[in-house]
Amino acid sequence: MSEGEARINPIYLVVFAVLLWSTGGLLIKLTTIDAYQLTFYRSLFAALTVLILTRKHGLRINGFGLLTAVFYALLLILFVWATKKTTAANAIFLQYTAPIYILVLAPFIIGEKFHWRDLVTVVIVLAGMSLFFVGQLRLQDYEGNIAALFSGIFLGLYIMLLRHPRTEGLNPAIAVIYGNFLLALVNAPAGLSVIGEMTYTDWFAVTFLGVFQIGLSYILFIKGVRAGTRPLDASLIGFIEPLLNPVWVFIFVGERPSEWALLGGGIIIAAIAIHTLRQYAGRPTAQAVG
Repeated sequence: MSEGEARINPIYLVVFAVLLWSTGGLLIKLTTIDAYQLTFYRSLFAALTVLILTRKHGLRINGFGLLTAVFYALLLILFVWATKKTTAANAIFLQYTAPIYILVLAPFIIGEKFHWRDLVTVVIVLAGMSLFFVGQLRLQDYEGNIAALFSGIFLGLYIMLLRHPRTEGLNPAIAVIYGNFLLALVNAPAGLSVIGEMTYTDWFAVTFLGVFQIGLSYILFIKGVRAGTRPLDASLIGFIEPLLNPVWVFIFVGERPSEWALLGGGIIIAAIAIHTLRQYAGRPTAQAVG
C-alpha cells in the first residue's frame, strides 16, 4: 500500500462512488431495452468487473453473505424497474428513504449508537427530499414508486450488513459478485433474446452501467464503509446521487426538475455538509484504505 493511498479518507471513497451512481438514471433512460434485459447486461458486466478487481480476496461465501447478496440483488432490480416506470427523480428519491431504516434498525442490527443529531439531519434531508414531489407524484406512477420504496429498504439493509461482524473474513465485495451473477442468471433469457437488436447506445449504456456505475462504484463504496464511514453517514452522503441523477437526465434527455426540487436540493446539500463536517471535523484520517 502506498503512502498516498493510506491517506485517502474513506469519506472521499464514498463520495466518488456516489458520483458514479448518479449516472444511472440517465443511462437507464437512454436504453431502448426493458428493465429485465438491461439488468442482465449491467449485472453480468458488474459481476465480472468486481470479480477481476477483488479476486485476491477470495470467493468464499457463507449464509450471511448469501442473504446480503439477495438484498443487494433486490435493491438493484427494483431500482431499474422503478426508473423505467416513473421519473428518475421519483425513483432515486424514494430509494433514498434508506436513512430512515438505518436510523431505526442500526442499533439492533449492528449496534450503531443512536445520536439525536442523526435524527435531526435525517428529518431535514427528508423534508428537502419531499419538495421534489410537489406536483410530481402521479397515481399512474404507483408501480415505479412502490418499487423504489422497497429498493430503499433493501439499500438500507445492505449498507448496514457491510459493517456486520459476520462479514469479517469474507471478500468485502462478495455480495456484489454473487448478487450480480444471480441477477444475470435470472434475467439471462430476457437479455439474450435482444442481443441482436441492441443499438450502439444500448451497448455503451449497459457497459458503462456494469463496469463503472455498479462495478467500480461499489468497490469504492465498500472500501469507504469498511474503513470507517458510518452506515448512516454513507447513506446521507448518498443523497448526492439523487441530486445529480435528475440533473444528468435533464441535461441529456430534457426531463426537467421543478423549482421545488432545486430548493429541496439546496436544503439537502446544506444539511449533509453540516452533518458530515460536524461528524468528522478534527478526526485523524480513518483507517488506511487499500
